Amino acid sequence: QVLLGESGGGLVQPGGSLRVSCAASGRTFSIYDIGWFRQAPGKEREFVAAIAWNGGATAYADSVKGRFTISRDSAQNTVYLQMNSLKPEDTAVYCCAGGGWGLSHYPRHYAYWGQGNQVTVSS
Repeated sequence: QVLLGESGGGLVQPGGSLRVSCAASGRTFSIYDIGWFRQAPGKEREFVAAIAWNGGATAYADSVKGRFTISRDSAQNTVYLQMNSLKPEDTAVYCCAGGGWGLSHYPRHYAYWGQGNQVTVSS
């Protein structure tokens, strides 16, 4: 079983930046797609970004395209989400998901989930 742990969240002012990380145990992390999802209070879980197992392709939600960048370091079993120009509406619990395929936007296509990390954008 692959275990995922997120870090790097916190409080940031509007317009600021944060980078959240997702570190995985095991040796199979690099052969599957990785996704980031977020969920704000009272709202549905929302797809944010995904990256292919080989790092050669990415996908982004329209709401974050141009502001967020997903990347991965397969050698260290770590995926990053760089978040720039943050807005209050980006406030949510951010969770990484492993074992995915096809840069899917759907949570059901991911097998492993982290615990989540709070990102709060507020002045």
